[in-house]
Amino acid sequence: MFDLVTILEAIEGNIIYLIMLSFFAWYPLISSGVLVFTSIMFFVRREKRDRPSPALDPTYQPAATILIAAFNEAEYIEETIEGCLRVDYADLEIVVVDDGSTDDTVARVIPFVRDGRVRLVRKMTNEGKAMALNDGLRCTRGEVILIIDADAVPDPNVVKTMVPHFQSPRVGAVTGNPRVVNRHSLLAKLQAIEFTSIISLQRRAQRVWGRILTMSGVVGAFHRDAIYDVGLFSPDMATEDIDLSWKLQLRFYDIRYEPRAIVWMRVPATLGGLWRQRRRWATGLAQVLRRYGPRTFNWKSRRLWPLVGESFLSILWAYCFVLLTGLWILCYSIGYPPVGASPIPNWWGMLIGTMCLTQLLTGVVLDRRYDRHIPMYYFTAVFYPLMYWILMAIITAISTPAAMLNAHRKRGPVRWKPVERTS
Repeated sequence: MFDLVTILEAIEGNIIYLIMLSFFAWYPLISSGVLVFTSIMFFVRREKRDRPSPALDPTYQPAATILIAAFNEAEYIEETIEGCLRVDYADLEIVVVDDGSTDDTVARVIPFVRDGRVRLVRKMTNEGKAMALNDGLRCTRGEVILIIDADAVPDPNVVKTMVPHFQSPRVGAVTGNPRVVNRHSLLAKLQAIEFTSIISLQRRAQRVWGRILTMSGVVGAFHRDAIYDVGLFSPDMATEDIDLSWKLQLRFYDIRYEPRAIVWMRVPATLGGLWRQRRRWATGLAQVLRRYGPRTFNWKSRRLWPLVGESFLSILWAYCFVLLTGLWILCYSIGYPPVGASPIPNWWGMLIGTMCLTQLLTGVVLDRRYDRHIPMYYFTAVFYPLMYWILMAIITAISTPAAMLNAHRKRGPVRWKPVERTS
């Protein structure tokens, strides 16, 4: 009969355990510090100006298209279209692609089509968002294509803030600044903080590094020629936005972040909905790393190295989190205090928590000019590491292996997944 305590002592005395423990403790501190420092650099260089650059050049106003792919969005599609009609830009068309909806989505769009303000592309067979966007692109005339979700409402100046970036021939895409509108639950408030203090900071920091991990699927502008140059959206990838971002940058197109390009979006309102959304995100990132990671191992693609390194380190940290936490729970369940863990917050835990709250505060301070109500949700940030770190680590650990192993296999188009939202 084996002695469990002896086995646990052997595990904790192993050099691998000590390396995992050190990485588990240091990675959040270092990554958060880098994120805060580089995002502040972006703010000082690109945002802290009386006249933000680039400014709209009166001689450069190409035709633009707002392209919306929709599947069973009858509840929100009218509000989205009305928001698009308020967008201030001279040469603008709005195209809606209905991807075989089974609800009243088409009926809600038809009145806007009849009065000539919107064009509708109706697909009778549902083939997923990527295929819907690819089919819709062939029916547009804009040089700049702004893609937004069918349940999001754009700011009237969204096109004017994004178009000037395309004056540079190197720019293939510009990602915007999505803001959460349905903030009634604690879960939604935490996502509002996340988009401010994690995603928004990451995009600022990654612009300083030179490459962006992903365009925002809810709001992104593309140069028409760039999309066709890289072969359009990939229907077989779980996240078409991450995939296209990497294809563009591997072709040496520049992707920029424009914090003034605001779109108000809805986020999952239930844990189940959030779980499914983040599993798709984790799967999509793993697929992209599997498909495109080897292509970055050359000097010309060196600006992608920070993204590849940071992505793999974050996945590795998630596995450390899951494995160490499981081991510590086992230790405490048999009355054996583990090495490196304490049920009572200790000095190192307080240091990590303080750094996390500092990062969240930095995001709130930088984004308050675009979302004046976001500071009031900072007080919910104390729940962020408690809920999100655990949830995201588990999701990453579960989703990554299958995506890594199966990314090379041919598969059919990825279909739409329903998301539970509140108004």
